Amino acid sequence: MINAVRAASREEVPVLDLAPLTHGQPLEALAAKLDEACRETGFFYIANHGIDPQVLRDVFAATRRYFALPEAERMAHLMHPVYRRGFMPQGINQHPGFVADLKESYEIGVDLPPDDPDVMARLPLHAPNQWPEDLPWLRAAVDAYFGQARALGERMLRLIATALRLDEGFFLPYIRKPMVQMRLFHYPPQPAISPDNAFGVAPHTDYGMFTLLAQDPIGGLELRKRDGEWIAAPFVEDTLVVNIGDLFQRWTNDLYVSNPHRVVNRTGRERYSIPMFFNLDYTTPVTCLPTCRPAGNPPRHEPILSGDYLVSRFRTVQKFRPEDHPATADTPPQPAP
Repeated sequence: MINAVRAASREEVPVLDLAPLTHGQPLEALAAKLDEACRETGFFYIANHGIDPQVLRDVFAATRRYFALPEAERMAHLMHPVYRRGFMPQGINQHPGFVADLKESYEIGVDLPPDDPDVMARLPLHAPNQWPEDLPWLRAAVDAYFGQARALGERMLRLIATALRLDEGFFLPYIRKPMVQMRLFHYPPQPAISPDNAFGVAPHTDYGMFTLLAQDPIGGLELRKRDGEWIAAPFVEDTLVVNIGDLFQRWTNDLYVSNPHRVVNRTGRERYSIPMFFNLDYTTPVTCLPTCRPAGNPPRHEPILSGDYLVSRFRTVQKFRPEDHPATADTPPQPAP
């Protein structure tokens, strides 16, 4: 049985007020706080993020409504094996050394038309979204939130560039067709007595650039500090949680830290969360940033394309094997009329 952990202090996981970013004010002081958080734990909360509270309430209401549907109905929306859009039942995600995660999800991404050149070329993770035609309320709520959260992620790029002493627009050329993915998560109550290797989400690091997480008041997110202690990042009203991913740690030459984290739902209640995994274009070159290689600290990682790195991680954890599905037997999911 996993023991309960203490809540993080505001020094360990600070709340950053994004008002300067949201309202076009100078970013230097806020960027310095972000830089410190990314070097210490890689986690922080953001307030005044600019997402409409009603849009956030609506997407959680739609998430709860969707996962209350009979499982047989949700299985009709099963995730497309190549394009990775749709419903993922419990038992698919399994991190090495742990039992399969105790959660289910519904996944969307940047919605591309079936005749988009990258969709037709089967570029991994580029596709139309898969929307159940008889559930228009799901698409309406999720699309509204996705649009606002994606815009927030794009604003965050300016702040991150400032924190890294780069030109404010450094990352903006790489959001032509970004590999932004979002999942609606449902965590059933975890049994009070369960194996020590059983989690809502097993300890892991996120793969990409950064994650924007909306979590419900149930809580359950825990992160591991550099000294090995696990601490909770509980729900804080009117905030989102942000954490740095492995690809961005690589880009910063390991100056920014991608910390392991996990989810344990000990409450006996249903838990819901909505992470947006914000990544740049597939062809974005990820190589040591010029401000992250001072004398005596040469680049630690070989250059790689953002999309190649992400796909390699999906293969390891989520059994992503697009080559197992020949193009002749496969068609992109069609958008709802």
